[in-house]
Amino acid sequence: MYVGRFAPSPTGPLHFGSLVAAVASFCEAKTKQGKWLVRMEDLDKPREIKGAADTILHQLEAFGFEWDDTVAYQSQRSALYADALNQLNHKQLIYPCTCTRKEVADSSTAFGIDGRIYPKTCLYHPIKSDTAIAWRIKTDNSAVSFHDDIQQLIQQNIGQDVGDFILKRADGLFAYQLAVVVDDAVQGITHIVRGADLLDSTPRQIYLQQQLGFSTPQYAHVPVAANANGEKLSKQTLAKPIDTATTSQLLYDALCFLGQQPPSSSKNAPLNTLWQWALEHWAISTIPQTKQIIIAS
Repeated sequence: MYVGRFAPSPTGPLHFGSLVAAVASFCEAKTKQGKWLVRMEDLDKPREIKGAADTILHQLEAFGFEWDDTVAYQSQRSALYADALNQLNHKQLIYPCTCTRKEVADSSTAFGIDGRIYPKTCLYHPIKSDTAIAWRIKTDNSAVSFHDDIQQLIQQNIGQDVGDFILKRADGLFAYQLAVVVDDAVQGITHIVRGADLLDSTPRQIYLQQQLGFSTPQYAHVPVAANANGEKLSKQTLAKPIDTATTSQLLYDALCFLGQQPPSSSKNAPLNTLWQWALEHWAISTIPQTKQIIIAS
């Protein structure tokens, strides 16, 4: 059975880019007669905005989204992440690290997709005493590849392109890469439709799935909405929250952004009429094969 999901972070209300990801994942799940779940990725409490999770759920309801199970919250799943980390530790696949970002920057000479590659200092040398510990996973130079339903063939050499990445931070918080892999496995997610800003993270997640013995979902990464400066719409780039008073217009715009070509007469049609058209005509094959699309502010 197809099981998809939408997993926003409650760092603020939904903006247009969030709506695009929600529409794509919802339509793909429902046209496959599957389930669509909602999960709040509220793991990073320092970045969470009070009340944002409830605001997001109200926004989704206003747009007519319906999810098929209770909403999951990452903040309530720490025991699951700890268990996964223990499994990796038992397999001797992780190691403690006490290096600061500055120390990594000063000691690393290799660059990858996220900046400097960690030079495995703490893997080969004693860690500093009386220092908070992060946990890193060992990587090698084997390639991870997968076929994305939109972006096509994606390949990445984890060791050369990313390096030994962190699974649990020195402040005690579990890292996104570990949490999302565990969540998807526990919830039985079979298909993931999300923004292309996470495309570079997918090989890391597949690598973790392989080490933990989890199955790998089918992925599809839709273009992200960007402003005139080429920046992804986000709270940091001051993206405007979606207006629940103009749901039909915004749903129409999201469908157009996704290459679905709804009739112009449906811009101001009743919301359920537009949803009916979307679910009858949805085709993932018409979504543009690009990582971002600049939209008017």
